Amino acid sequence: MLIIPDEKISEYLEHKKLIEALREIFQSNYTMPVRHHHFYKTPEGDDNTLILMPVWNNEYMGMKQVTVAPANANRNMPSIFAQYILSDAKTGEPLAIMNATELTARRTACTSALASSYLSRADAENLLIVGGGSVATHLVQAHLAVTNFKKVSVWMRNCAKMDDFVAGLKSQGIHAETVTNLEESVRKADVISCATLSKTTIIRGDWIKPGTHLDMIGSHKPDTRETDDVAIRKSTIFVDSRAGALHETGELALPIADGIITAGDVKADIVDLVKGIHSGRTSSEEVTLFKSAGLAIEDLAAALLVYKSYNTQG
Repeated sequence: MLIIPDEKISEYLEHKKLIEALREIFQSNYTMPVRHHHFYKTPEGDDNTLILMPVWNNEYMGMKQVTVAPANANRNMPSIFAQYILSDAKTGEPLAIMNATELTARRTACTSALASSYLSRADAENLLIVGGGSVATHLVQAHLAVTNFKKVSVWMRNCAKMDDFVAGLKSQGIHAETVTNLEESVRKADVISCATLSKTTIIRGDWIKPGTHLDMIGSHKPDTRETDDVAIRKSTIFVDSRAGALHETGELALPIADGIITAGDVKADIVDLVKGIHSGRTSSEEVTLFKSAGLAIEDLAAALLVYKSYNTQG
């Protein structure tokens, strides 16, 4: 069994290549059981989550184990840790094991970018990134891989971290800026990509202009959300999967429980978009919202890209 070094994961998961790998695997045949969520408290009283995500096709089987520990931000540690085991689907033989933390961050950002390619306006110019975790570090590059934004704005609660983040983007030749007034930035943005661990609303629907695309990533528990009912009401809603996003994320589960929307208000999932079953955005004034909960098939696409590249290049 191969143990793939962390640096190879970053090397092989280049954003454009991963977006295309995701597009390809969404069009393929696979089996993806409902993932297991287990919520537990640490001795300090912190609320953590353990997630187990299996998936397989005719050739390969993958399993990811994820722990989400929001309080790690106070310890200067990543909030998410993950491991991935890739096996032969026919024999069950383990083929590779790899750190899935970077893999998860990259596939999440690239899935959002893939959805955005169907849901954002063709003339979108201003991208707003909200959040500063592991996923946010890849959202700019992923979105730029599908849309030629003229300006990238970044908002984080931690100003020092935000300054360093934007300085890193500028060093790559990206026209980026820090913003401190979130409302003003939301009102100007064409695409808002939000990846925080906030438990309460931070993006207000009253701030969102016509034609905006909302990419909502952070909410991963039924009682947490990043945007409010106003935004939900005014948006055409898309998801990565109905099974996950409708029940596991407060972004949609809470307004459904309150009667703001129904499950039938979700127009399509990412597979429908990729296969052309749904065309995506229908007008320049439409507000679109993509809610991702994360899919095991996305991890398999990323793990296979790493595994095959590693085998090919030695």
